[in-house]
Amino acid sequence: MTQVTFPPPFIPAGDAARQLRQGGYAALAPADVARWIGCDLSDLMDLGADWATLPPDEFLRDGGRYRRRRHACFVVQGKQLRQAPHRAHWQPVEYNALHGGMERWFAPMEPATVAKPVWRQLLLALAGVSDAVFAGQDSPVAWFVEAHQFRIDTTDGIGRPTPEGAHRDGVDLVAVFLVRREGVKGGETRVFEAATPGGQRFTLAQPWSLLLLDDARMVHESTPILPLAEGGYRDTLVLTCRRGNFQGADVPGQGAAQS
Repeated sequence: MTQVTFPPPFIPAGDAARQLRQGGYAALAPADVARWIGCDLSDLMDLGADWATLPPDEFLRDGGRYRRRRHACFVVQGKQLRQAPHRAHWQPVEYNALHGGMERWFAPMEPATVAKPVWRQLLLALAGVSDAVFAGQDSPVAWFVEAHQFRIDTTDGIGRPTPEGAHRDGVDLVAVFLVRREGVKGGETRVFEAATPGGQRFTLAQPWSLLLLDDARMVHESTPILPLAEGGYRDTLVLTCRRGNFQGADVPGQGAAQS
């Protein structure tokens, strides 16, 4: 059976902030992602080796074994970047009906990865577009950034990138980088306006293509993946930016930093 896919509505890197303000989301092709970050595309490709050794996600409430991940937190303000102490990932149930309300302590990102110059460039670029879209005259503000490395595989026949379904994340900006996909079909990205019926569907397929989302305005999901070959998988990097604090930091007993 022929697989029908829709190409992403890529825009030039310089139009990302304007498109986010006007449409609520923006998609960038890999070359424009590298241009936006200020690096060579090969530097981003070199990050991809990390995904081969991600540990299993032990918190899947649907009983699945298809997701592996690492997690890290950072604070970015202007050109200042610091890594925060490792902490639980926490979301309220209104944003994640499947996994909300629970502390999820994922394995931390590898120190060698977060020490790479391209990682710093990536986070500074993300904070910069967040300033441009959300901060206005208050720019630059402190952005509390959570980084999630995901591998969704098809070991059990199907992998679910978003088992919670269509959702928002409870942050200001969401960035979804497609790191790599091999031997799978599906994984279609679906973006909907939270307040209207409008929406868009497309498939991120090129390594280091990017979707940026205004989380307050847009609901998003990725459809399940199915194997085209043994060992198929889909790797993504998801970064979220939030003003004020990390999600859960203001909830007593939840999301506390690890001492």
